[in-house]
Amino acid sequence: MADSLTAELWSGITDIYDAILAHPFIVGLTDGTLPVDAFTFYVVQDALYLRKYAAALAAVASRAPHPRTAAMFARHSADAVAAELELHSTLLPEFGISPAAIEAAEPAPATLAYTSYLLATIHGGSYAEGVSAVLPCYWIYGEVGAELLRRGSPDPRYQRWIDTYGGEEFAAVVRDVLAETDAIGPLLSASERAAVRRHFRVTSRYELMFWDAGYRQESWPV
Repeated sequence: MADSLTAELWSGITDIYDAILAHPFIVGLTDGTLPVDAFTFYVVQDALYLRKYAAALAAVASRAPHPRTAAMFARHSADAVAAELELHSTLLPEFGISPAAIEAAEPAPATLAYTSYLLATIHGGSYAEGVSAVLPCYWIYGEVGAELLRRGSPDPRYQRWIDTYGGEEFAAVVRDVLAETDAIGPLLSASERAAVRRHFRVTSRYELMFWDAGYRQESWPV
């Protein structure tokens, strides 16, 4: 794995990943100190994010060079829509959040910036660039979920969220995307590989910013 593209990409974001694990939002999930209003803000923003992420994955599927990978990303796009619907029917009601509240919610600055960057990269760049841009949402969530699953949470609502991203089903999805990323690696020129590294690091930063926005309940200045 030393020469694989995924190994190269991960080695370029270890500082970001360490900052994510140390962030009070993540720590608060496991020790129960995360304020409920911060988590509900995050969940609402996540529902808004998933809509755009589904569109991003569908766009990656449309650029895929092989039917198998096109089908994989198209399936993941549908799964992202299903995840939002699952939030509506299960987690959101526990916090007193109605579907109408989601429809009325405005994307926070970090949400809008992240999703805009994803869509711009996918539509304006190569297939490989698109894959690298969407990859952190898979990979970092999978790694964080596995870590949180090891730690556990005293709050059953937080634990249910942890179980979703820390389970084997999601881990299998992540492995499939990592395998596709490594299949792309040998086909890239030096400049293309540099662009892939850059997009991967930028959207990894957005992952950190998204959790931070939830913790701070980020709003627009005016």
